Amino acid sequence: MSDSQVTVHLQQQQDYRFEIAFGGTVPALIGDEPPPLGGGTGPSPVQLLAAAVGNCLSDSLLFALRKYRQSPEPLSAQVTAEVGRNAEGRLRVLKMEAVLRLGVPAAQLQHLDRVLSQFEAFCTVTQSVGAGIPVEVQVIDAEGARLK
Repeated sequence: MSDSQVTVHLQQQQDYRFEIAFGGTVPALIGDEPPPLGGGTGPSPVQLLAAAVGNCLSDSLLFALRKYRQSPEPLSAQVTAEVGRNAEGRLRVLKMEAVLRLGVPAAQLQHLDRVLSQFEAFCTVTQSVGAGIPVEVQVIDAEGARLK
């Protein structure tokens, strides 16, 4: 049983270029495959997947820190999706690597060990994607120290 449903509407504009509508007041965006298949006029489906993973992980980390009244801003994330061929020779996302960066040194944040041990479990998108694609997550503070 589902707690909610999310529906997006895609409308082909030309070739592999689609307008992606989210409904409500959320602005639509254009998705497109890169050349030579498409025109590269918007993010590709793989880029959208990587963005969803990075956004959800960042949201989960921020939520977990704010629960303890901590201010890690500004957060940033970089997600790399490795695309390659599977055993059948078809292109697939083989793995993803996410690097989350805190905007402050770790020493300024309380309860950080607890947050780092739990926040990923609450990331809906990453936990769902991770069931089929390995996702490695790193967290780095503002001084460059790798915390996770």
